[in-house]
Amino acid sequence: MSAGDERRRYERRRERRERALLADQLITAEQEERRRLALFLHDGAVQSLAGIALMLDAVLHAIEDGRSEDARRVLAKALERHREAIRSLRDLSFNLEPVVLRDQGLRPALEALAEQVGLEHRLQVDLELEGLDGLAERVEVALFQILREALNQSIRRGPSRIALGVRRTGAGSVVATLVDDGAVERRRGAVEILEERAATLGGSVRASPGGEGRTRVRIELPAHVVRR
Repeated sequence: MSAGDERRRYERRRERRERALLADQLITAEQEERRRLALFLHDGAVQSLAGIALMLDAVLHAIEDGRSEDARRVLAKALERHREAIRSLRDLSFNLEPVVLRDQGLRPALEALAEQVGLEHRLQVDLELEGLDGLAERVEVALFQILREALNQSIRRGPSRIALGVRRTGAGSVVATLVDDGAVERRRGAVEILEERAATLGGSVRASPGGEGRTRVRIELPAHVVRR
């Protein structure tokens, strides 16, 4: 067997190992996501709905006993809790997959996310997007989730300004760079979360100082993954 044949056999074995590793990472990430979803539903909406049911029972008893004022008071509280449950489920729906991402694509979804983050946390989010058309749907969803997590991590650092740039390189890969001026240290465990999610697409994550107290997170997804 020639050296070239041996090299090709080695490359094929390496590619099979990498695919198997990525598959394991994807399964693990999906399991963790399901656990987080189950915990969120149990501790949030399910508990709220159970509480609402008890409050409505109390309303019925108050009506039967002729305590109309008590019934109105408890019903008002039940309605407010019901509205809170709706807001919680609406937020969950957006976090799982925003309608704008599904219907319009990654660029409008990131624009909506940046606007929401800026308004909710009263900070400036500078967005620069380039060449994001033609990405595979699963890549759009995964990249949106990665960038949302990166933004949430930046918010916890207490910044006044966040800059997020996402572009398609000449080689076809997608590179996202997030810079913030937060004062709180970015923990290694937080970066590992991003690394795990990017690894399911064969991507990489690198965190480094951004100068003047800022931090920079760079996420890259390879060209062969992002194509349709």
